[in-house]
Amino acid sequence: MSGSAERVVFLHDRPGQEALLTGGTISRLRSDGAEVVVLFGASGAAAGGDDAAVGSAMAELDVSDWRMLPAASVASPEAGPDRQALAAAVADVLDEIQATALVIGTEDERLRDAAVGAADTLHVPVFASRSVSGAIGQRIVAIDVSDHVEQKLRAVWAYPGRWSVTGHTVLPVGAGTGPNTGTGSGTGAVPVVIGGTETYLRLESPHRAAAEVAAEPGLVSRALAGVFALLIGAAFGVVGTIAHQATVPIGPVTIPVGLILALTGVTALLVGLRLVLGDRMIVLFCALGLLGSIFLLSLRSTGGSVLVPQGLPGMLWTVVPALVATLVLAWPRIPARPGSQ
Repeated sequence: MSGSAERVVFLHDRPGQEALLTGGTISRLRSDGAEVVVLFGASGAAAGGDDAAVGSAMAELDVSDWRMLPAASVASPEAGPDRQALAAAVADVLDEIQATALVIGTEDERLRDAAVGAADTLHVPVFASRSVSGAIGQRIVAIDVSDHVEQKLRAVWAYPGRWSVTGHTVLPVGAGTGPNTGTGSGTGAVPVVIGGTETYLRLESPHRAAAEVAAEPGLVSRALAGVFALLIGAAFGVVGTIAHQATVPIGPVTIPVGLILALTGVTALLVGLRLVLGDRMIVLFCALGLLGSIFLLSLRSTGGSVLVPQGLPGMLWTVVPALVATLVLAWPRIPARPGSQ
C-alpha cells in the first residue's frame, strides 16, 4: 500500500476510527501521491460527530474524498436485503476509483462481510486493521508510519467529543482504565499509545483461495513440465551450437547471422517462459538443458573436431546464454494488478 499508483478505500463504521486506527497509513499514502477514499458505515447522529470535525480530521490527513454510506444500506442490523445494499454501495466506490486495496477498520461483522464480498467480486485485496496483540499466531503486515505520527495525532484531536489525547496516549472521553479495548467508549477502556507502526491482516476470500488451490499445478505435472523444459533447452543448445558459426558476407562486411539468430532464440525462449509461466523452476530446467548441451558440445571430440572453435563468436555463444539465464531467473516477480485474475 504505497506509491502514487495506489487507490485505497478505507472503511470504518463511524468517524474518529479512521484517525485512531489507520490515520498514519492514510497520511503516508497521501504523502506518496496515492488516492484515498474514506467510507463510514454510520450517518447522522450515529456518526458520533459533526461534519466540521470530520472535515478537520480529513484535512489533517490530506484526504479530500470522504463519504457516508447510504442510510438505507445501514439502517437495519439484520442480514438480508440491507446487507446486499451495503455490499453494492461499497462495490460502487471500489469500482468508481478502480481501487487497488480495501482497508477495513470496523468490528461490525455485517459491514465487514459485505465489504469483503464486494472486494472479492472486483478482485481487490482486503486488509483489516489489527493490533499486534490481537493478531497473535497470524501473519501481519506492518506499515511504518513514524514520519506521520503528528498528522495522526492532530486528526485524533479533531474529535474532542470522542477522544482525549495526552501526549501520544489516546483514551475515549469519559473512559477509565480496564480490560477492554481502547477503541470503544464508556468505562473500562485501555489507553491507546500512538506509535510508529500500524498493523494489518490480509484477508483471503474462501472462494478465491479455493480457486487458487485448484489452479495450482500438482507435483507430477510440474515434474513433467521440468523434464520437457530441460529437453527444449537442450534442443536449443544443440541447434544454436551448430548454427552459431554461420555467416553471410555482404560486400566487405561479414554478418554473423548464425550467432545473432541463436542468441535471439535463446533469449526469447527463456524470457518467454518466465513471462508466460512465471515459474522459476521451469526456467531453471530449461537453462540447465541449454547450458549443459552447449558445454558438452564445446568439448573436443575423440576425433579432434570442435563445434565451438576459439574466437569471438564461440566466446559469445558460451557466455551470453549463461548471463541471460541468470538475469531471467533473478528478475523479481511483477505483481498482478487487481482485475487481471
